[in-house]
Amino acid sequence: MKNELSRALTHRHVQMIAIGGAIGTGLFLGSGSAIQKAGPAIILAYLIAGIFCFLMMRAIGELILSDTSKASFIEFVRQYLGEKWEFVVGWTYWLCWESLAMADLTASGIYIRYWFPNIPQWLTALAIILILLAFNLLSVGVFGELEAWFSSIKVLAIMALIATGLILLLTSANVGGHQVQLSNLVDYGGLFPKGFSGLLAAFPMVIFAFTGIEMVGLTSGETADPKKDLPRAINTLPMRIGLFYVGSMFVLMCIYPWNEIATTSSPFVQVFSGIGIKMAAAVINFVVLTAALSACNSAIFSTSRTLFVLANSGQAPKKMAKISNRSVPVGSLVFSSSVLFIIVILNYILPSSIFEIISGVATVSFIFVWIILVWCHYKYRQQNKTAKSIFPMPLYPWTNFLTIIFFVIVLGLLATSKSTLISIIFALIWFSLLFILSGKLKTTKENN
Repeated sequence: MKNELSRALTHRHVQMIAIGGAIGTGLFLGSGSAIQKAGPAIILAYLIAGIFCFLMMRAIGELILSDTSKASFIEFVRQYLGEKWEFVVGWTYWLCWESLAMADLTASGIYIRYWFPNIPQWLTALAIILILLAFNLLSVGVFGELEAWFSSIKVLAIMALIATGLILLLTSANVGGHQVQLSNLVDYGGLFPKGFSGLLAAFPMVIFAFTGIEMVGLTSGETADPKKDLPRAINTLPMRIGLFYVGSMFVLMCIYPWNEIATTSSPFVQVFSGIGIKMAAAVINFVVLTAALSACNSAIFSTSRTLFVLANSGQAPKKMAKISNRSVPVGSLVFSSSVLFIIVILNYILPSSIFEIISGVATVSFIFVWIILVWCHYKYRQQNKTAKSIFPMPLYPWTNFLTIIFFVIVLGLLATSKSTLISIIFALIWFSLLFILSGKLKTTKENN
């Protein structure tokens, strides 16, 4: 049996994975806090961040489609930046999803307690890990189906909000003592009530909502027709961002003045409760739980495929490259899922305040990986100047430089916040250790 992954992901799977990657728990839960930081300017923040995330995805797309025989974008890092960077980026990307999964497993315990207050958070986290691992061990097709259903639920919730908002706007309805109207966007301090500084302050939270958007680039090695499906998935990204983020924020702030949108609960709950839907809190809690489960499911997939690539490159233990008779990387799946048990222990001995630190580590790590991938694409174009690309990066190389500068600025903004400074320090220690280990690994290989 060949040590290869199965190409069982269909066009529908790839499209829904891409949609799911563009919709995180940050939209359902964190949007209230983001709105309070920037006011109506949050629409511009999502738009700007969305543009640069789209450019980052175009860079990844061109890389992947230049050689579809490679299992993921991690292999391109090895080819164009070297083994050391492959080791650092690969293991950092593994950390990205492990930490994001730990954050969402913690959050899932909180959501479950809405219905079952006596169930401890650690038990919920344990059950979710075991269930998702079992499904992922079956086949990549099962992962694709799970993600397709999770994504569908998230999309339906957003579409319901936008449709409801437009109906309320067209009928000039009254919700929560406020008339639904376009002027709500400017009547409370204008479009920039918190000034330019407020807009900047919102970017870290906005970027957190986009974490995981690049995951569709990991599906290339298991997609039936990557040359057809990946460009479609990436090129529809602006439409998804415009609809899901810009559209939902626009509707929210037409329904309620921005300064009256709650930060203690989801703005989605506030809207549906305001129009008299008694089950609003329970329904949105279910949607947010779905978003968290989607992130955990994606994490198990992403970490296992990353370790599979690293193991085949000699950057991880060989047993991580073991493939089951269902063409699933069983060794890396079990290992990555086992590491998630750390959060079960932490939820048992520590309060849920660890969520903020872990999610901060995930955000910093994702941005680091994005920067390296955009740079990797630049190096690819430099080394293949005469090659004809089937999916070229728009306005190369200026878009590469602008995208990298934007993400570096966001990292700088994260460093100014006390809550995320700890995460940045942890990430810097992690990067330093990886560079040291990569040097020792290279020395060991040369000696052997």
